[in-house]
Amino acid sequence: MKILQPPNWAPPRGYSNGIMTEMQVGSRLLFVGGQIGWNAQCEFETDDFAAQTGQALRNVVAVLAAGGARPEHIVRMTWYVKDKEEYVGAYRGIGEHYREVIGRHFPAMTAVEVADLVDSRAKVEIEVTAVVPPGAG
Repeated sequence: MKILQPPNWAPPRGYSNGIMTEMQVGSRLLFVGGQIGWNAQCEFETDDFAAQTGQALRNVVAVLAAGGARPEHIVRMTWYVKDKEEYVGAYRGIGEHYREVIGRHFPAMTAVEVADLVDSRAKVEIEVTAVVPPGAG
């Protein structure tokens, strides 16, 4: 994968403006549907925004693993948040969870404030696209 950064642009913090990957024979695309901050039994353990984000990221990684992929194979993430101000206020905690679960891999990323999510207790939903190279998994 190659990170795309236009010349003279300030570097983004916590994401990439673009990612380019060359598809090799045997590569696979993996799409992870929106994951929210509940556990494997579909139960919320907290209403804390950063903690729900950490659980949603662990859920993303679990789905990746089921497809033989790892966090470094993620090329795109879309985050849906119910409250932009709460999201911004939780940046530090979100960053800690992100580095713990995903590491220092920063794919192309978009965050969008939405009116609501399907589960009213959910504060964030994250969907992912990954490119899995041949031989991974």
